Amino acid sequence: MIITDNKINTAKQNFKGINDPLFSSLNGVSKAADIFIRSQENLSSTRFIQDTATNWFPKAVFSRSKEDFAEMSFLEFLESAIFYFASPVLGEKLFRNTIFKKFQPKELRNVINEQIPKSLKEISKNTLLTNDIKKRAIATKAGIVLSCAIIPIAEYTLSFAKNLFTLKTFKKSNFNNIANLDKNKNEKEDKAQQERVEKSSKKQLKRALIYSGVSVGLGSLLAVSGHKSQKLQNLSKAILEPGKTLAQKLNKKGLINEKANNFLSSISFDFANNNGKLALSKGQLGLTAILGLFGYSKAASDRGKLDVYEVWTRVPLVVFYTIFGSELFEKAFIKSLNKKNIFPDLIKKDSSNKLFVPKREEISAIAKKLASEKNTNPKDEFKKLLNQKAVTSLVPYLFSLVFMGFILSLITRLWTQYRYNHLEKNKTNHQDTALISFNKNLPKAFKDFQK
Repeated sequence: MIITDNKINTAKQNFKGINDPLFSSLNGVSKAADIFIRSQENLSSTRFIQDTATNWFPKAVFSRSKEDFAEMSFLEFLESAIFYFASPVLGEKLFRNTIFKKFQPKELRNVINEQIPKSLKEISKNTLLTNDIKKRAIATKAGIVLSCAIIPIAEYTLSFAKNLFTLKTFKKSNFNNIANLDKNKNEKEDKAQQERVEKSSKKQLKRALIYSGVSVGLGSLLAVSGHKSQKLQNLSKAILEPGKTLAQKLNKKGLINEKANNFLSSISFDFANNNGKLALSKGQLGLTAILGLFGYSKAASDRGKLDVYEVWTRVPLVVFYTIFGSELFEKAFIKSLNKKNIFPDLIKKDSSNKLFVPKREEISAIAKKLASEKNTNPKDEFKKLLNQKAVTSLVPYLFSLVFMGFILSLITRLWTQYRYNHLEKNKTNHQDTALISFNKNLPKAFKDFQK
């Protein structure tokens, strides 16, 4: 479960420079660089395949058995589908443009629907909107977010589905057997444990369906009636921006400082706005990843403590990298390049004096401007900038693949094997000690009989 910041935004990018002759002039290394950049910025099925392979391949290399390989593949592909397609399919197509749109008066549907991707602040401060439209738009936004609780619920439940898949497909529920920790023999499967795993998994899947239905029902009610009451309006705002709501209450009581206030205020469960379409936001990403961790752990506890240990060795690091690490690493890398005056024509500063790398479609205009200033060939400047941008994307990508993929997967598996060997050694030593103690306490006549 490694999701880069680019994975937050799940819709296709609109490449303005796609017909620019500079793009068609690329060849060789520059052409390969452009293909890689497009795969990083174009978050369609191409990006889904690429990132799923990045997450899946290292684990496939270090898979310990056919069961381990199968359940890991099951988990990775479905998990990527949740992160890539759940928001645009559920939030954008199903709830926003199909179901929730019909909850509003016909004459207001289009104008309300146009406000949904915008932030709470943008809607509230739009002087062209009536108060009724603002309230309906805010309540509808909150209703969609509440309904999309299906996404983190699905992530939490996915590990239980994996357990059930492995049990039904391979008739195994013992993690030691699934991970092939004893290469010489398999432990006998415990029927009672298999029944517990099946019962627990089915129970969690049923709960997920119930909770999902409740979230959609409550979200629908909020979208229909949320404009009628100030309490429901406040509830809608709390759903969209829970951190800001909490910070305001703590501020009134004088229980919070400025840094804590800024951090809390940044926590939002609202969707990101991707060119007027709903996309997974960082807050939603964080909630889904954290719930996924606890789903992993609870499902692992049904199959044995070594499975739990393995989850808590690997997944917290992945969750941290998913939410914060990717962005921190990319920023640190760009900052390092800028400090050493590497790629000065590519790395820019925005109005807030923060460093950033322009998007692919913006590079053509930058190249033409540089060529005009330096009296050089626009094609040469364009290829140089494109290759530089590929480096700024490739290094974080390789870090994710090598460290978060191969190294972390290898370390996790080695630690699990070590724990198993250590437990088996202690078990053998304990048995030997018990046998010696038992023999010492036998009556002399029985010892003579044994001889």
